[in-house]
Amino acid sequence: MSAEPRTTIDQAEVDRFSAMAAEWWDPTGKFKPLHKINPVRLAYIRDKVSTHFGRDPKGHRPLEGLRILDIGCGGGLLSEPVARMGGEVLGADASEKNIKIAMTHSAQSGVPVDYRAVTAEALAEAGETFDVILNMEVVEHVADVDFFLSTCASMVRPGGLMLVSTINRTMKAAALAIVGAEYVLRWLPRGTHQYEKLVRPEEIEGPLARSGMQVLEMKGVFFNPLQNQWNLSSDIDVNYMALACRPGQPS
Repeated sequence: MSAEPRTTIDQAEVDRFSAMAAEWWDPTGKFKPLHKINPVRLAYIRDKVSTHFGRDPKGHRPLEGLRILDIGCGGGLLSEPVARMGGEVLGADASEKNIKIAMTHSAQSGVPVDYRAVTAEALAEAGETFDVILNMEVVEHVADVDFFLSTCASMVRPGGLMLVSTINRTMKAAALAIVGAEYVLRWLPRGTHQYEKLVRPEEIEGPLARSGMQVLEMKGVFFNPLQNQWNLSSDIDVNYMALACRPGQPS
């Protein structure tokens, strides 16, 4: 008997997000936390990518000419604004429902994004490559973190970047990101995150290093209730972002 092909997809997670697909663009709905965290994520992406590729982050379209993959794009909350910054964006998601929502919103907003219901491994097998891969709030929902990260890394061009955003597997994160966010504040539906699927920084660094990538920095992200907004921090115990580069000269 032939072995089952290796996959990054956790079907239960795909089904969970598919069931909520209609709410992606509702800033007061089930994806409200992503709407709230989007400004700090987008500013970080804009600044780091622009600096790396010698662009002016304050320019009108600082990501012009860069091919960018938003893997696990959901309804397109990151894909569209990144495309507005000039990026040539491919938004990929395993959920057909998410992609249909994203395509509908893109058509309404007039922001062109190449949306596809496809897995990371299918893109890699097709020989797709990118200057930047956005891997935001995805790794804690996949079936095989090592395989997922190495597959994504294989698509980063020489001199290219990958940004990974996730939640650390710590007791502090369990208290704040699961109990606090899902059960007390009810920012997220219960069951959105499982503690055992949260990902520690070394579990990001290891697969990337083995794939020839270099982690340049890790930044924490925390919610300030007094400001009612998310900010960057040096504390990576809960939410954090990793910035990694493939050595070489951009083409």
